[in-house]
Amino acid sequence: MAEQRRIGYRWHLRTLMAQRNLWKTTELMPLLRSRGINLSESQVYRLVTGTPERIPARTFAALCDILDCSPNDLFEPFVEMRAAGTANAPSRPEDIGVRPGQPIARRIRLIPDEHHPDEGPGE
Repeated sequence: MAEQRRIGYRWHLRTLMAQRNLWKTTELMPLLRSRGINLSESQVYRLVTGTPERIPARTFAALCDILDCSPNDLFEPFVEMRAAGTANAPSRPEDIGVRPGQPIARRIRLIPDEHHPDEGPGE
């Protein structure tokens, strides 16, 4: 399997509103309504403060018209690249030196070095 690509996006509605001196979500409601978009206060609030997963094309177009911007100004996609979860992973335990039926971890016993009389402490 080749690399997996994860697509993300940034939603810039709040920033664009601020640049145009629109500070409250309630200020956006009549502007949307005048373009035939009837959203509740909570819907507009979520649209401005959150990152929408879905947005109707008419709403998107109305926002572009209200803010005098392009879709690219509102919506900025980006690619997060990461390797596939199984990329170059061994498929068999034997490939990493583990034999079936044998424990992977083994107990060891540490034996301290004997102290030589001609050495000082800690040497």
